[in-house]
Amino acid sequence: MIDYKLEHDNVFDELVERGYFEQATYEDELRELLGKEHIKFYIGFDATADSLTIGHFIQIMVMMRMQRHGHIPVALLGGGTTLIGDPSGRSDMRTIMTKETINHNAECFYNQFQRFIDFEDGKAIIANNADWLLKLNFLDFMREIGVHFNVNQMLTLDAYKNRMKDGLTFFEFSYMLMQSYDFLKLYRDYGVKLQMGGSDQWSNILGGYDLVRKLEQDKVYAMTFKLLTTAQGVKMGKSQKGAVWLDEKKTSPYELFQYMRNVDDLDVEKFLLMLTFLPTDECKRLGSLEGSKINEAKEILAFEITKLVHGEEEAKKALETSRSLFEGHASDENMPTTEMKKSDFNEGVGVLNLLTELNLTKSNGEARRLIQQNGVKLNGETVKDFKKEISLDDFKDDEIIIQKGKKIFQKIKIK
Repeated sequence: MIDYKLEHDNVFDELVERGYFEQATYEDELRELLGKEHIKFYIGFDATADSLTIGHFIQIMVMMRMQRHGHIPVALLGGGTTLIGDPSGRSDMRTIMTKETINHNAECFYNQFQRFIDFEDGKAIIANNADWLLKLNFLDFMREIGVHFNVNQMLTLDAYKNRMKDGLTFFEFSYMLMQSYDFLKLYRDYGVKLQMGGSDQWSNILGGYDLVRKLEQDKVYAMTFKLLTTAQGVKMGKSQKGAVWLDEKKTSPYELFQYMRNVDDLDVEKFLLMLTFLPTDECKRLGSLEGSKINEAKEILAFEITKLVHGEEEAKKALETSRSLFEGHASDENMPTTEMKKSDFNEGVGVLNLLTELNLTKSNGEARRLIQQNGVKLNGETVKDFKKEISLDDFKDDEIIIQKGKKIFQKIKIK
């Protein structure tokens, strides 16, 4: 497990100073509780894919920091709630997934959690809300739980209000009840005192917080932390190839490294604070660097995150690859690689189509403009003609390297 020196006696202060904290119920009470007791807390993860993303990494970092202060994380897999899907922030209904797919995804999440969270000797708990939600009797559930939710109040929440124009099914409307019941169940079974989550979950989290307080007459708490967004307010975690995954088979260590290496200068300090365990003062020092020196800070950021996610050895490989490519030594074996059939190039493949197919550009039009600006190289030579057809003659030892701009490389191997 990652070891680091605690900078505060109270994790609440650490979460505030590092920039995670968004809001909480009874802040002073909660801070006092976190400072004097080791409590159980939970964060829920709906199993909508077979890997966690860099967006989830904020939640994982919070869980790691809480655990290192002695608190006990409960990682709740949404095997039940994923059958419905959270309507928050959506303009349409989530695609309904099969139970088999959801169970597989939940298992993948659990395997990834074990890389970051220590589950030995009761230091953390894994739970799956499918274990109780799938067994509920509808009438019993509505008599015990449904009576505590006011429809008029629910309709004022953004998660539902934004959907009213185009239609909101009762199927999705029930999501808040299910998530709120999770808090009640975890309180009763494990003594969980706190639910945490991203700021977009505040309404759902408050539903569970209110429910436990009403039915159990006990003090529990809710806290949200900031979403991973760029300086422009864009939600972090999307690359040219789609989501940035924590599974190395979906996003390679090198691709993760390059993604973080290329963040905006304005985001360096924030991401160092929220996504690494470097000391706070060091994060601020690196983030304050200017000019070409900020690139050193970006390299450290990329290395530290890649090390956390994939281990130090993979981080070193990614760093070496990045440096070798930047220096023009573009034959490194760790370069992102796509395999294609040799027969595909018998008649030649248009360079515009190839760039788009590899997700290096979003369209042929973008690819054409990039070539006209001398922004594409094949095996180190600038492509001048956007009508170029890439044939077998362009390959060396069944490989070709495409470079987009100064930093993005892609190797094609044919077989």
